[in-house]
Amino acid sequence: MKFLGNVLAVIVGLFVFSILSFLLFFGLIGILAASGEKEVKVSENSLLHLNLNGRTLVERTQEDDFSFGQFGNPFGQDFNAGLVNLKKAIREAKTNEQVKGIYLNAGLIMAGQASLLELREELETFKESGKFIIAYDEVYTEGGYFLASVADEVYLNPLGGIDFNGLASEGIFFKGLFEKIGVKPEIFRVGEFKSAVEPFILEKMSDANRLQTQFFLDDINTEMLKAVAESRGIAIDSMTKINQKMLVREPEDAVSYGLATALKYEDEIHALLREKLGLEEDDDIPTINATDLGAVSKSKNITSKNRIAVILAEGEIVDGNANGVISSEKYAKEIRKARKDDDIKAIVLRVNSPGGSILASEVIWREMKKAQETKPVIVSMGEVAASGGYYISSPAETIVAQPNTITGSIGIFGMWFNVQELINEKLGVTTDVVTTGELSDFMNPTRELTEVERNIIQKSIEQGYETFISRVAEGRKMTPEEVKEVASGRVWTGNQALERGLVDELGGLDRAIEIAAERVEAGEDYRVIYYPSQKPWFEDLMSELENNVQLRILKAQLGEQFGLYQQIEQVKKYQGIQVRLPQDIRIK
Repeated sequence: MKFLGNVLAVIVGLFVFSILSFLLFFGLIGILAASGEKEVKVSENSLLHLNLNGRTLVERTQEDDFSFGQFGNPFGQDFNAGLVNLKKAIREAKTNEQVKGIYLNAGLIMAGQASLLELREELETFKESGKFIIAYDEVYTEGGYFLASVADEVYLNPLGGIDFNGLASEGIFFKGLFEKIGVKPEIFRVGEFKSAVEPFILEKMSDANRLQTQFFLDDINTEMLKAVAESRGIAIDSMTKINQKMLVREPEDAVSYGLATALKYEDEIHALLREKLGLEEDDDIPTINATDLGAVSKSKNITSKNRIAVILAEGEIVDGNANGVISSEKYAKEIRKARKDDDIKAIVLRVNSPGGSILASEVIWREMKKAQETKPVIVSMGEVAASGGYYISSPAETIVAQPNTITGSIGIFGMWFNVQELINEKLGVTTDVVTTGELSDFMNPTRELTEVERNIIQKSIEQGYETFISRVAEGRKMTPEEVKEVASGRVWTGNQALERGLVDELGGLDRAIEIAAERVEAGEDYRVIYYPSQKPWFEDLMSELENNVQLRILKAQLGEQFGLYQQIEQVKKYQGIQVRLPQDIRIK
């Protein structure tokens, strides 16, 4: 009885604890929601504080993102920062008389070069106001310094460092692993540069893949060096030498070579900011974050009937209606809805995708084509718009890309794994099958493919490639032969794609919106509306919390092997015919 009593007490205790935790959690949610409803006021003599350390730059986050708010992030520092949101806040800071400058911490921002360039260009525009930007950090990654270098003054901790030694793209190869465990990949592809399958059949990059990687990586690095050299007032030849030979090895080197203004501790930076604001030594520095300042900003022409729909398409292209990716059902519906809305005069599709399913790409392509037949459709390419990302972009009348956008990769592949040796010889498991037709167990993974099966699959891949080529040729007003000259799965930068007729103009999302407004002759009388509509902030919070906890546990357990885990997980998505980047490009 005593034992049962103890068990009952534990059960009751757990129940009470769960109820109290539930009430406490939703009490916290209520407090946050109530605080989010308060009117935001900008204090006199304020600074916009952009603390982007540890944040991943994505297209957009919630307008009421509490990770930017006064409460900070109680669940860790891995929340996202929205490019759209940040640019909105910077624009408000430029014109708001209460805001005197920007204090930027971005040394450890996680973002690609094209996204950083777009944010950097917004900061350049801010400087036209005559207000200052001060950047400070203890450590700068290559990308973090690329962004921070736009500041009027760049400061580094006396024991800190700047990673400024050029870009690298490294691949992980699984051929040896598959040989050890008894798994045999079967590969089908069109295009010598379509190297997404290389990690599964080779031990290192092919010559073709190495060639294309070196070609686009050099161009991206050159774009970065040109921008940094101009901001820091250093000759491009000198900047290139500093970068190629990694001449900044100690904190003092950053100052002597002109990359940093001076070495200072954070308290000295605070004293500098007080001096610029005309404050006394012990005065608090009035700051406002991006979320709050963005809330102050008023949307122009809110009643205008000239509306431009900006559809943000970010992630892999998949079939169905999943969230967090470019799912065919969801995005076809969004494009269709914009096409049928008479108040929407033009559509801008913002693409940030490495591609994915050819079927899903075709579904979205169809809606893009129908939309283009009724109103202007412009594409803005973000960090990457390659393979399937290019497929869905091709119907647009105008394609705008950043100089360092990764695009192209017009190719196709399919992959299948034979696990016969693994299950038969390694695990001792055997299978048997009864069929009614010659191909009833088509592509059975427990045996070798037959020649008939291989021919069927390869023919399907080749037909898919010809379809891809025809879609691009139609959209770009090129012949199939002209498209094939720049296809074969080869990746290009925005600069290189412009030279080859795959994009029309260099620029960011704002330029694409301007082109859309010009096409409908709206002048300044238009309103931009973003799609898909955002979920309630608490749904994002719960989803973010769940993902954050899972990823933190995996990162802690796997350490440096976490990247390997992510690439293995990626294999699960290689089902059906794929139009995706030739490799998971990781630039560091």
